[in-house]
Amino acid sequence: MKITDDEVLHVAALARIRLDDDEILSLRNDLDKILGYMDILSSVDTTGVNPTHHPLPLVNAMRDDREQGCQELADVLRNAPQHDNGYIVVPKVIG
Repeated sequence: MKITDDEVLHVAALARIRLDDDEILSLRNDLDKILGYMDILSSVDTTGVNPTHHPLPLVNAMRDDREQGCQELADVLRNAPQHDNGYIVVPKVIG
């Protein structure tokens, strides 16, 4: 399967990136190679192989959920550069 320039541009649009002509050519070739590798993998006989989602068992390395004390509000606000009515005031970061 050959990748077209339009398909590369579509993927770039989804990723919200702009590409010049050299990058389109390079990425088209890279995507062609990737799909070629996928064709090779698709041709491998996996009869009798159990499907696996993870080759190794997953273990959650989380601490126990225990109630802990917290700092007093006055102590927290004393360290804040600016506060108002019990809340820490921070600069707006989202337009």
